[in-house]
Amino acid sequence: MCWYCGSPITEQVPIGRSQRCQSCGKDLRSCKNCRFFLTGARGDCRESSAEPQSDKERANFCDWFSLDEKYRTQTSGQSIDKEKADASRAAFNDLFK
Repeated sequence: MCWYCGSPITEQVPIGRSQRCQSCGKDLRSCKNCRFFLTGARGDCRESSAEPQSDKERANFCDWFSLDEKYRTQTSGQSIDKEKADASRAAFNDLFK
């Protein structure tokens, strides 16, 4: 699923630098779609050999890019991880009501 809009990613791996989400137009080969992306890590990346990217939402030439499998479309059309994230977000927002 696209990190931005949640639409299914149906493109074949490897994801090319110019490929964009069919729904929202965001770059697919970006840090936020990578399995190594981790907010808070050095350069927001778990791969210690990767060069830090300035914009995590834009396409880049990182040699370490690997599509995070949690963003891959499942047969049900809805990712279990996305459902968990939505439930967690709702619980967090309920704290401030």
